[in-house]
Amino acid sequence: MRVNIPFEDRVGIAHEILAVLARQGLNVQAVEVDPPNIYIDIPELKQAMLPALQADCDQVPGVGTIEVVDILPGMRRSLNLDTIMAVMEDPVIAIDALGRIVIANAAAAEVARCSEKELCQKSLYQVLQDHTIQHELIANEFCAPTREVLLNGEPFMMDVTPVFEPLSAAGTSNDGKAVGALLTLTAPKRIGERLHAIAHAELGGFEAIIGESEQIRVLKKRAARVAVVDAPLLITGETGTGKELLAQACHGVSARRNAPFLELNCAALPESLAESELFGYMAGAFTGANRGGKPGLFEMADGGTVFLDEVGEMSLYLQAKLLRFLNDGKFRRIGGDKEIQVDVRIISATHRNLRKMVQEGSFREDLFYRLNVLHLEMPPLRERADDILLLARHFIERACTQAQKPISRLNQAATTAMLNNRWPGNVRQLQNVVFRAITMADQRVLDAADLDWAEDSIQPNAMAIQEAETWEESVNQFETALLSKLYQEYPSSRKLAARLATSHSMIAAKLRKHGIPKK
Repeated sequence: MRVNIPFEDRVGIAHEILAVLARQGLNVQAVEVDPPNIYIDIPELKQAMLPALQADCDQVPGVGTIEVVDILPGMRRSLNLDTIMAVMEDPVIAIDALGRIVIANAAAAEVARCSEKELCQKSLYQVLQDHTIQHELIANEFCAPTREVLLNGEPFMMDVTPVFEPLSAAGTSNDGKAVGALLTLTAPKRIGERLHAIAHAELGGFEAIIGESEQIRVLKKRAARVAVVDAPLLITGETGTGKELLAQACHGVSARRNAPFLELNCAALPESLAESELFGYMAGAFTGANRGGKPGLFEMADGGTVFLDEVGEMSLYLQAKLLRFLNDGKFRRIGGDKEIQVDVRIISATHRNLRKMVQEGSFREDLFYRLNVLHLEMPPLRERADDILLLARHFIERACTQAQKPISRLNQAATTAMLNNRWPGNVRQLQNVVFRAITMADQRVLDAADLDWAEDSIQPNAMAIQEAETWEESVNQFETALLSKLYQEYPSSRKLAARLATSHSMIAAKLRKHGIPKK
């Protein structure tokens, strides 16, 4: 039985209580003194013996009523600590002021390939195989930034938390000197899982792609087949069509859905930074590198997917390194000589014509065929007109929620403007138009003027005309853009002809040619 005997704190009272137990012939297995309580584990004590024990204890001045407890507080803390350490997936090591290991969890013992007991008989430098780390921690009173270390040859990011003793026996709000530290070691894959959880907490499947048009239904059906095949996937489409969303959906329904999905925009970083982000680097690899090195996306996404956005902007040097990785799944960190093997699926995306770039020599042909094993084409918004209003309503609801406004709607003029615009910026442009209109409009019903103001009168086809490759294509695009815009104000061939000071028959022919107004 375990009991708690409260007492008035005075010199020698704990010894007097233990003397009472000795006179009764009760063997004491454990004692914890935490004034004004003394907790005692007495295996031989029975419930029927408590009154006699209480009577003897009452003879000791300052002793209170004996209470039965289920477990001693110190034992409870020890069991809780053991349980916490056991369930932690990351290796955790506690060291004393001299750098000797005093506690290690099962994960640390597994990586070190020894038992927890054997691990607690070593010093930190023996486990990390680096004398400098232990010396630096002790010299800096265990205050150190996160750095990479090798545990049994495997890389881990090490976080150091100093352990301080209280300034007084009773403890104060201030900490005394450092008496050791708690070291938490995180593997690159675990870092990738946490990054994935932060960035894609609600990563789902194809339901995230909004649309009911025939083009989207066909795309989702094709993508569902492609997603489950564990091979490189290339997604093409104009800027703003939602290629990254499609890549996330393919990952979300694949066998890798429980593993990280990490992305890199190849156009957003210079070559040197993009290389270090993908492949990582060793300590001292270049000026400004993190001390101890850093894992790259391939290491952190092991078992999952790496999405390379705007892969057409990748330099030829990085293309060569990526090609080698695709060949055997192996790579070396910058400044490293050890090959690292990972299991990663590559999904890439681009708005550029990679076949044309191959012909021009700006993209490697062998890499193109390695990336283009599976292929999906994200249709532009102008080819899925049935989805424009559906997307607009979705963005209106989201924008109104963020702006804390009642849900708005489009009037007939705004609806017509939405449907007649060719949306060169695709879904992203539509989202921007809606968000700006909701932000600035005071009324709940949006008019075409609100959309025009939000997008500077929305210049249809401006981008498409610049990208046209032939004179005939440029003329057709210009005519479509001009007639689509003016037809909203002059909705008949005669009025439009009068506005443009030309013949009615020519305008009628042009309207039929370009399908204006759209049915």
